[in-house]
Amino acid sequence: MVKRLCGVALWAAGLIVVALSLGTTRLCPQKPKFAINYDESKAGNYTLPNPLVLQNGERVRDAATWTEKRRPELIHLFEENIYGRTPQRRLPGLHWKVFNVDRHALHGLATRKQVMIYFTRNEDGPKMDMLIYIPNSARKPVPLFLCMSFAGLNTIVNDPGIEAGEVWSFTAPWVRMPAAAWVKKYPQAALKFSSDWQVKKVLNDGYGFAAIYYGDLEPDFSGGIKYSVRRLFFKPGQTEPAPGDWGAIGAWAWGLSRGMDYLEADSDVDHHRVIVMGHSRLGKTALWAGAQDTRFAMVVANCSGKAGASLLRHNYGETAKSIYASFPWWFSQNFQRYGDQVDQLPVDAHELIALIAPRPVYLDAAEKDQWADPLGAILAADAAAPVFNLFGEQGLGITKLPPLDQPIMHTIGFHYRPGIHAVTEYDWEQFLRFADMHLKKRN
Repeated sequence: MVKRLCGVALWAAGLIVVALSLGTTRLCPQKPKFAINYDESKAGNYTLPNPLVLQNGERVRDAATWTEKRRPELIHLFEENIYGRTPQRRLPGLHWKVFNVDRHALHGLATRKQVMIYFTRNEDGPKMDMLIYIPNSARKPVPLFLCMSFAGLNTIVNDPGIEAGEVWSFTAPWVRMPAAAWVKKYPQAALKFSSDWQVKKVLNDGYGFAAIYYGDLEPDFSGGIKYSVRRLFFKPGQTEPAPGDWGAIGAWAWGLSRGMDYLEADSDVDHHRVIVMGHSRLGKTALWAGAQDTRFAMVVANCSGKAGASLLRHNYGETAKSIYASFPWWFSQNFQRYGDQVDQLPVDAHELIALIAPRPVYLDAAEKDQWADPLGAILAADAAAPVFNLFGEQGLGITKLPPLDQPIMHTIGFHYRPGIHAVTEYDWEQFLRFADMHLKKRN
C-alpha cells in the first residue's frame, strides 16, 4: 500500500509539470524539499569534463578520432550514468501497416497517413501509432519534422479524419481511455496541446510533419514500466529495471528511432533530411535520440532544461537531485548517485550536444522559465563548440544570454524569447528558418 501511495505522489508531481506546460503558475509545496538557486552569482564554480580527451588521457585532434573513439565512449558514459543502456536498435519482427490515407487532408493542403508500427511479430503486443502529413504542393521526397507529443494524435491539428486510438488519462494513473473521449473530458488541455504544433505553417514551408504519442512507448508516471516497451527487453524472470537499465527517456527516444525506420521506407519522405523535435522532457528525449541515432539530420530541443541542453553542474534552477527525486522513471537508477555530487558526473550537457556534431542542433529558452536554466544551455552549447569545430562547423559563439527575440543561427542555433515554458508560433518560425538554412539547400 505504501509503495502504491508513493507512486501516486510521484505521478502527481508529474501533473505539476504538465500544468506548467498548460501555462499555469509553477506549483510548489509549502515546505520545499530542495533549496533551489535563482541567483547567478551563486551558481557555483565547476570544471566540465573535456569532450576532446579520451578516457585514457589522449587528446582528440581530428574528426576521425572523435567519430571512431571518443563518440562511442561518451555514448557509453551517458548510458551508464544518466539515461541507461538502450538495447538493440529493433526487435526481430518489427513491421508496420498504413491504415489510413487521405490525399486531400486539411482542405487539400496535405496527404495524411496513419501508420501502426508493431515492435514485434505479435500485433497484440506493444505498438505505436504515427500521424504523418506530406505537403501536396512540395516536390517529393520532402524533408520532415518528426515530433513526439504529450497528448493523443487527435490534438495535433483540427482534422476530423484522424483515427485516434487510446491515451492515458490526464488525471488518473493506470487508466487508458479513447482519445476522442479524452479531448471531451479535458478540452482546455487539448486546446493547449494543439497550440504546440504549427502543422499548416510547417506544410506551407515545404516540410512534412509526423508525430508519435509518447504514451504508446511508456506512460509518464511511476509504475509506468508495467506498460512500457522496456519490458520487451527484460531477461527471463525480470520484473523491474536493474541499475544501468534504460529509463523512460530512453524508451521514448527508442520510439523515435522506430519512427525513423518507417520513414526510411516512405518514398514521399527524404529520410536524409528528417528533423527530430521535442519540448521539455521530450526535448531531452530528442537530444538523446539524435545523439544515438545519426540518421536524424537535425535536432530541435525546445526548453529542454536539466538532463537536456542545460549544464547539470551549473547550479541554477532545477538540479540533478530534484529532477531524479521527482521523475526517477525517466533515468537509469545510476543517475541518483550524483544528486549530492554532480561534480563527479563523468559527462554533462555540453557533451550531449557535442554528440550531435556535425549535424545542426537548435536550442531555445523562455524568459519566465528560469527553472530550465536558460544560461546553462548557452554555456553547454559554448562548451560543445570545439567538437563542431573539428568538422569545420561553427558553434554558438556566445557565453551570455542574447537579447530577447534575436536568434543566433550557426551549426548550433539558439533563441531566448519572452514568455513561459511552452512551444510557440515564434519558436516554430525559428525552427523552420534554421532548417531552411541547413536542409533546404540539399536534396
